[in-house]
Amino acid sequence: MLDTLLAKFHDARFMTLLLAAIAVTATVYTLLTPLLAGDGLAKRMKAVASERERIRARERDRLSKNERVSLRQSPKQLISKVVTDFNLGKWLAQEAALDKLVMAGYRGQAPYITFLFFRAVMPILFLIFSVVYVFAISHLEQSMPIKIGICLVATYLGMQAPMIFLKNAISKRQLSIRRAFPDALDLLLICIESGMSIEVAFRKVSIEIGSQSVALAEEFTLTTAELSYLQDRKVAYENLAKRTGLEGVKSVCLALMQSERYGTPLGQSLRVMAQENRDMRMNEAEKKAAALPPKLTVPMILFFLPVLFVVILGPTGIKVAAMQ
Repeated sequence: MLDTLLAKFHDARFMTLLLAAIAVTATVYTLLTPLLAGDGLAKRMKAVASERERIRARERDRLSKNERVSLRQSPKQLISKVVTDFNLGKWLAQEAALDKLVMAGYRGQAPYITFLFFRAVMPILFLIFSVVYVFAISHLEQSMPIKIGICLVATYLGMQAPMIFLKNAISKRQLSIRRAFPDALDLLLICIESGMSIEVAFRKVSIEIGSQSVALAEEFTLTTAELSYLQDRKVAYENLAKRTGLEGVKSVCLALMQSERYGTPLGQSLRVMAQENRDMRMNEAEKKAAALPPKLTVPMILFFLPVLFVVILGPTGIKVAAMQ
């Protein structure tokens, strides 16, 4: 059975058909995913509403009992048991990872415990898979140090896999927030100049901006809850800047904190910052457009030019071969 499987993997025709099937499946999945995807806005906003209720309960208990109440969700029992039994919180705990989880949209203790679990499990899984593949399946004709090096590299990749996943999630979330933030600032400016308070403005903008960026709507809703229930409003703005990790959001939060402290007019500051964020978004788009021709050079040389040569010179080559 194993020999037959290995022979199939070394068969060029079989591998070509397999890769073609994978490519067709990926293409069909890419085309059908937008049609089958449901509206995640209602689900995310419901989760944010439950988060707001937990903030309210925490603040009420803190005011009544004068003690800190933990705002956490319970992780899965198996994952929690593994993390507790092996004391992974001591060996693998990282404050930077906790901040990155918040920036990626994973709040509470459950995602952190899950992150610690995968930080411990993924290197072991990658090591086992690499050992089985190198020594039992592929039968590489390499020296033993090279095989051991391959296994160690696979183990290192398994160790870095959770962090890579977090970085990708943060990048996608920040991109969504960055694209929708100038429009959100315009809406926030309109709400404030119409006479709304900052809490009502944030709540209104979170509802309107949800169709464009669910992540930004979620952050604004949490900020609204914190502005309503935290004693120091400055903490709510600092938390918003910390959760997003974007310079544009930090500048706006700083302007809001200065307005709260010194009573400066907020409308003009928001108008200037909205224009700056819009210019930054346009500059980023222009930078990507300017970088497109150099990026297309290598694909043009490798894929387009050979096809053009075949189409142009193919008939001539056929006629020359027929004359000989």
